[in-house]
Amino acid sequence: MTSTLIVNARLVNEGREFDGDLRFSNGLIDEIGRGLSARAGETVVDAAGRRLLPGMIDDQVHFREPGMEYKADIATESAAAVAGGLTSFMDMPNTSPPTLDADALEDKYRRAAGRSRANYGFYMGASNDNLAAVRAIDPRATPGLKVFMGASTGNMLVDD
Repeated sequence: MTSTLIVNARLVNEGREFDGDLRFSNGLIDEIGRGLSARAGETVVDAAGRRLLPGMIDDQVHFREPGMEYKADIATESAAAVAGGLTSFMDMPNTSPPTLDADALEDKYRRAAGRSRANYGFYMGASNDNLAAVRAIDPRATPGLKVFMGASTGNMLVDD
């Protein structure tokens, strides 16, 4: 288990700003407080009064993988997102092929594994032709169902 303690930070959280320390391990916050002491083997980072902000979540990105990697892909787009302060993203289903069933959804998760620099989720898409797939999807497999009611990529327009 890797653990890091950030000390002497100006924390911004839940509508307030205060001086304090923050400990996290394995990507999760363990403790926030003042005067936290380092544990054996823990990495300590002195923030020297700099602000420590929570990461942001972008719940509508269009990374265009699969099918349009010439524009961008999960690796490059997630790196840009992290550089901009995002910790998590949720990608839209209008790719080529579109994410209209469990197999296409799983393909996107496989593509992101080991390549994404941020936490991720992938929306399942609706079309006029995939009601059975929508009904069959495990709701824990996707952050939501995207219904395009205007023009979109491929056969993603739902007009019926």
